[in-house]
Amino acid sequence: MQVRQLGEDVINRIAAGEVIERPASVIKELVENAVDAGANSIEIVTAAGGKTLMRVSDNGSGMTRGDLELAIRRHCTSKITGEDLFDIRTLGFRGEALPSIGSVARLEIQTRHDAEEHGWKIAVEGSKEHPVGPAARNKGTQVEVRDLFFATPARLKFLKSDRAEASAITEIVKRMALAYPQIGFSL
Repeated sequence: MQVRQLGEDVINRIAAGEVIERPASVIKELVENAVDAGANSIEIVTAAGGKTLMRVSDNGSGMTRGDLELAIRRHCTSKITGEDLFDIRTLGFRGEALPSIGSVARLEIQTRHDAEEHGWKIAVEGSKEHPVGPAARNKGTQVEVRDLFFATPARLKFLKSDRAEASAITEIVKRMALAYPQIGFSL
């Protein structure tokens, strides 16, 4: 068999497997991003153990339109300044999580930064980016993930029951709530 270069879409889906194992890993990444954004209130909503819906809303600093456009692209991050890969002082690694999620699910992000007159939203479905548009929202960010692994259906067979996946999400949120008692969590 001849060696060939994989397409960008396939590369993105393979990379997603390194970041996203199950719904709880998505919740962990999104909550860590909310903590890094300075949120003191984080709301988490799920359905079917996170398989059909995960929504994380926060009142953190939000993102500008330019930051939002970059946040869904691979290898873009607010977590590293300069070239020192060991100088990471934040939690989640937004530079891989959001594009990875968007490559295997239906992702929509709504955000508003204080410096902006209104909010912005963007959607990604199976690596297909939709244009940025205006959104009416308060300061902070809401990330909604629907139909996890719709673009990689073979991954669905590795998920456990809805109840087991919901339990894993609950455990992640409990651990984070204990680690960050100054933040109000709602699940």
